[in-house]
Amino acid sequence: MAELHTLTLPGPMLQRGFWLYVWRIDTPKGERLYVGRTGDNSSPYATAPYTRMGQHLGFQKASNSLRRLLTEQGIEPEQCAQYDLVSYGPIFPEIGKTAEQDHGEQMELHKPVRDRMAALERDLRDALADAGYSLLNVVRSKAQSDPENWSAVLAAFSENFPKLTTGRADG
Repeated sequence: MAELHTLTLPGPMLQRGFWLYVWRIDTPKGERLYVGRTGDNSSPYATAPYTRMGQHLGFQKASNSLRRLLTEQGIEPEQCAQYDLVSYGPIFPEIGKTAEQDHGEQMELHKPVRDRMAALERDLRDALADAGYSLLNVVRSKAQSDPENWSAVLAAFSENFPKLTTGRADG
């Protein structure tokens, strides 16, 4: 049966750059979280959270990790009651493409920022799990923690995840 639904999107979520985000999903098996970031591993681009939102729930195998993880747990994404996307950023601006630099030079500028974001993503995921939230994904990164940005990340996400009070950022 057809129903009317509304999605409210804040304009700043369209801004490209390096963001962290947490999906909060009300599934038939209870609340599940998924932690992610923007900032490609394969290109010098960092998209907006809005762009990742559609990719996560789409059908392209290379980018729909949220849909895949839900399905692997026996949860049909369309049967979930609600999806909330909590995003914080941009923490860093997108490196992007410039006329004076080739792809290799752009990637060399992109990688250090991408790696800092990977560490923040991992630390946020681990802090949420340590606080007792049920996570769908595991984030693996060998990058050193980023204490310079961690306190702001922790404070921002604590507003939506009140059990999140401590977490790693000490390497």
